[in-house]
Amino acid sequence: MAYTREELDWIEAEWAFHLHGRSAFLSREDFLQVTAWEGEAVPAEAVVAAMDTFFGRRAKRARPRAFVAMSHLAKDVAKAAQLRLALARSEDAGPAGGKPRLDGRLAKDPKAVSLFEGWQRLRASTPAPDSPAYLDHFDALQTARQAFIAQAANHLGSEGDGLRLALSDRLQEAGIREESPVWKRAFGHHWGKMVLEAFGIGDA
Repeated sequence: MAYTREELDWIEAEWAFHLHGRSAFLSREDFLQVTAWEGEAVPAEAVVAAMDTFFGRRAKRARPRAFVAMSHLAKDVAKAAQLRLALARSEDAGPAGGKPRLDGRLAKDPKAVSLFEGWQRLRASTPAPDSPAYLDHFDALQTARQAFIAQAANHLGSEGDGLRLALSDRLQEAGIREESPVWKRAFGHHWGKMVLEAFGIGDA
């Protein structure tokens, strides 16, 4: 598989986003690493997900390494490529063998409950990455996730306004041009994670 220009721009923008704009462009070595993942048919979404995992772990360290490179994400990328769309395995998704459920405000919204359950059914029935049905399932899964997030965001109220403003500031800080295709993709990615985190919902 070959990354589209938009996917390459997205990966580069996410790199700058996590580095707070200190490295707006990938180095030659970083680009070669991305190219290697491209040759291994690793989805761009998996690379971005690996960045979230890597930088989330890095932020918790008392003295994180100052220098970071794409190669440092190798283990996270490998795991994300294999497991990103696997059976929901987060403890936040519910006890083993149990049915994921919503709590609080969302549990009282029938539409949110319906959309959430539809998303979870797709998560639980994900085929293997080498299955012919994988890509179609991926598209359906993302559509279901986005529909639930849009409904859940309606319950954030003024909290949502603050989250949107903070996210916009971070994207601008990373040098991403507002309302560009990359802005929209990056905003959608991080906004979804912020909404789910606001309601304590796992997205593993």
